[in-house]
Amino acid sequence: MRHRKSGRKFGRNSAHRRAMFRNMVTSLLEHERITTTEAKAKELRRFTERTISISLRLGDLLQKPRAERSVAEQARYVHALRMAGRMVRSKDVLKKLFTEIAPRMQGRPGGFTRIIKMGRRPGDAAPMALIELVESKQEQAAAAE
Repeated sequence: MRHRKSGRKFGRNSAHRRAMFRNMVTSLLEHERITTTEAKAKELRRFTERTISISLRLGDLLQKPRAERSVAEQARYVHALRMAGRMVRSKDVLKKLFTEIAPRMQGRPGGFTRIIKMGRRPGDAAPMALIELVESKQEQAAAAE
């Protein structure tokens, strides 16, 4: 019985699964939308939401320039960077998370991603889905028009 065993295995060992989701979280934060299978999208949502939440815990510290931060505030910022860096493997994407994405999501109680079902993949008929960040750049551009 699989009682209380959360998470899908995807026929991979734990190291492969961890690497796959690190890559997918990094790609999602970099491009703000990716296409994948439904099951992977649903599992990816867990990791992405947790990573964005780490950056949001800083609160008003995100807008404060580095020179104006106290030693304790800078330590909190570095700790959050390192915690998020465990999942986001690119320094550029990590910087984007803390400078662009987190301020955009500020004040939102959760639900930072959206999954849109897209039908079946030709070839193996796997159910496909688009996973994107809520309030993405495309949405902001459309709202501005």
